[in-house]
Formats: sequence, structure tokens, C-alpha cells
Amino acid sequence: MDQAREETRNRASRIGNSRSRGRTVCNAMIIDIHPHVISTDTARYPNAPVGGHKSNWSHERPASAEQMLSAMDEAGIAKSVLVQASTCYGHDNSYVADSVAAHPDRFAGVFSVDPLAPDAPEKIRYWLGRKLSGMRLFTAGSTMQEQAAWVDDPRSFPAWQCCSELGIPVCMQMTVKAIPQLVHILERFPKVSVILDHLAKPSLSDGPPYAAAADVFKLADYENLYLKVSPHTLAEAQNGKATYATFFPLLVEKFGAPRIAWGSNFPASKGSLLELLNVSRAALSVLSEEDRDWVFSKTALSLYPALNKK
Repeated sequence: MDQAREETRNRASRIGNSRSRGRTVCNAMIIDIHPHVISTDTARYPNAPVGGHKSNWSHERPASAEQMLSAMDEAGIAKSVLVQASTCYGHDNSYVADSVAAHPDRFAGVFSVDPLAPDAPEKIRYWLGRKLSGMRLFTAGSTMQEQAAWVDDPRSFPAWQCCSELGIPVCMQMTVKAIPQLVHILERFPKVSVILDHLAKPSLSDGPPYAAAADVFKLADYENLYLKVSPHTLAEAQNGKATYATFFPLLVEKFGAPRIAWGSNFPASKGSLLELLNVSRAALSVLSEEDRDWVFSKTALSLYPALNKK
């Protein structure tokens, strides 16, 4: 184990120097805050997906922790925040926790719990004790097509209060339909940093001034709300009348780059990690170098201090 850690530490040091591969890169190291890992050992890590059935991507193109490291090395990504694969493992975060424990110099991790369960605060403290760094609430997605109605359910308040007291960020996997409920949470728990996965998947096809995404832009008023740009965001930012050049500068104008971070969604999104990063770099080349540094690295470091481990 020590030899493996030393090897990955050396790789991280090399990658931290930002291998350009002939591309224009930002000065900061690249950090991915939204990849998923899936183990081949189903006996040790049994499937228990949210929604009752396993997602297609986790069945067709799973990536183990070791495969993730190889993909990161190929792409020149220094560190990743592994997000619990809810559509494969539900609330059993064992594989993410074990992956982080094996490679703490490359990985931080985000766990999932049932926020409505009476023991949710206890579960949060347990997974924090396993050295994970944040929580994720899965309220809509590939195995849950309809938006869950419990986003601001009072039964979840003890879990939110626990996150507030412990100072850990919460990722929200949701659609724009739940934004009114999310606002209640943002106002009730202003000390919790909430990260909106995929920007809640708004429609951008109407183009500037992006009136269909107005509810997302209004969230800029809440300083504890952060945005996660993913391949889904990039695809939608070229849909219809939308363009990278008109959408991403507007997003930064409204929220500020220090509240925006990049996530690959690998391997849930199709393509190699290198390909996903290259597309993201091209899309965000419309931003200044300073803004790109925040999106690809510095915002992640501010949200997940565990990433500062050498």
C-alpha cells in the first residue's frame, strides 16, 4: 500500500506541472469534482441503486479506482473528488471511501445518505470519519426520472443542520423544477455550501439572454450556492441558439468564477476522460485565464480542503 501511494504521489507531482500536450492550459493544476468509480468486486461492493435499478452507464462502462487513476494520468488531471455513484451503490459509500483511503493524495470523496432517515446525522458523521469530504443528495437522474418532492422536507433539516455545524458542502443532483425548494434550503441553512450538479440541467436553447434559465441565474443572489459545469452543461450550451461565447461569460458575470467548478461526469458521460477534458477546455476558452483557473482548480480547492494534501 505504501509503495502504491508513493507511486501515485510521484505521478501527481508530475501532473501538477500541467502537461500541455500541445494545448493551451490554465496555470493551476486540473481538478475534477465529478467523476464516479465502480468496483468489479460485486461481492464486496454489492449494487443497491437509488431508483431500484442500476444505471446503464455503470453497467456498460464502469471505471474502477485504478482505471480512474490511469485516465487521470492520461488527461493530466492532478486530483479528483469522487462522487458516490448513487445509481449503482445507493447510500453505501464503501467503495468511494476505500478508494480515497488507498489514494488520499489523488482523491477526495463525496458520500450519499438518506436525508429523511432519523439517523441521517449519525450516518454523515460516520462517513466523515471514513475521511470523505462532502455529501450528495440524489433527487433526480437516470434511475429517477421524476424530480423528488422531498428537497425541503422538514425531516431533512437535521441532516442539513449537521452539515452546517460540520462545515461540509452538499452536492444537489436535481432539476430546475426543484429550485423553489432549494431556495428554502439556501435561506434556512446559509452556512452550507451547496453545489448544483450540472446547473440543475436548465434549457439553454433559447439563447441570449437565456430567459428559460432565469431561475438558475436568480440563484446568484445566494452566496452559498455554487455551480458545477459538466458535459451536460457543455452540450446544452451549444443547443439551439446557445453558444459557448454567449453563455459562459454570462454565467461568470452572474456568479463569479470562484463559485463555479468543473466536473467530468466520467464515465457516466461517454468518451475518455481526456476527451471530456479537451471539450471542456475548448468550451471554456471563451473565459479569461484567471477565470479558467478558478473553474478547473481553485474553486475545487476552496470547497474541498482535503484536496490540499500532498
